[in-house]
Amino acid sequence: MIAAAHAQGTVEPWRHPSFIDSIAHLQRDRQIRASYQPDEVQFHDRCTVCTAALAVYLGHPFSPFLASELKRIQNEAIYQSRVFFVRNLGFVTPTEARRISFEETVRFEKIHEETYRDFGFELISAEPRSLLERVNVIKAAVR
Repeated sequence: MIAAAHAQGTVEPWRHPSFIDSIAHLQRDRQIRASYQPDEVQFHDRCTVCTAALAVYLGHPFSPFLASELKRIQNEAIYQSRVFFVRNLGFVTPTEARRISFEETVRFEKIHEETYRDFGFELISAEPRSLLERVNVIKAAVR
């Protein structure tokens, strides 16, 4: 979303409240497409709860669309109540799209955690370890 906005000349798209809805629409569309394979285990890197956390972090109110999506995923029990919460590694590498300091990532992580808990999710923490160790923690929890 950020790269597409940059390509259109918008330098900081996250400053526009419509950015949140754009992300929420994308997440809804991806989740619906994934629902066509209901018997397979699915992992979603981000979902509407992450978008709600982003809105809080950026100081944007929940739009009617975001609020309706949050209600939909709760009412329809779209996601398991236990979710993997991958903790930060202790550093951040800035990119064209990621212009956040490490200190801000810590604050954002806390908002994410609180938002997931506020929506009734139980967090399975994937603590900072090697990639293989994190994968093994997740595999063990899925079994």
